[in-house]
Amino acid sequence: MTARPSMEETLLEVAATMARRGTCSRARVGAVVARDGRILTSGYNGAPRGLPHCLHPLGEISSTEDVNAPTCTVAVHAEANAVAFAARHGIALDRSTLFTTLSPCVVCAQLVVNAGITAVYVGERYRDLTGVRLLNEAHVVVFSRMRHESYPGLGWRSTWQRDDGSEDFDET
Repeated sequence: MTARPSMEETLLEVAATMARRGTCSRARVGAVVARDGRILTSGYNGAPRGLPHCLHPLGEISSTEDVNAPTCTVAVHAEANAVAFAARHGIALDRSTLFTTLSPCVVCAQLVVNAGITAVYVGERYRDLTGVRLLNEAHVVVFSRMRHESYPGLGWRSTWQRDDGSEDFDET
């Protein structure tokens, strides 16, 4: 029998599934906000409701790959969409946890803090760590996935490390 995935792994996998819905051609990011293991809201990056999807030229460097690459100016970020959906539908996010496939930018980190989210689990670090540092300053606990490995007969296992936003984070 395969071991059950942890709740953190499960919710990050849901965020990864949401990322597949992203409509920005440069990067697809997904986010899930949960409390006590139950999903409150989710989001993915893409153009604002009712507007055309953002299209970037083929071969354009993703903002996750190059520190100097410009960011997309059309897409609303996954975390912002999750918080906006919750606000629109009267869902309180205080004392909840964010699971996101890419660490939040500084603007999304500000939204996370003001929404009352107290912890963030990150699948992959964004090129600019200012958002992670802001979360730490605001006492939001951030965990980044160090490893995601398959063990025969046991399934996938992730190793999490507390992330303070420093450049020397050990992702090995």
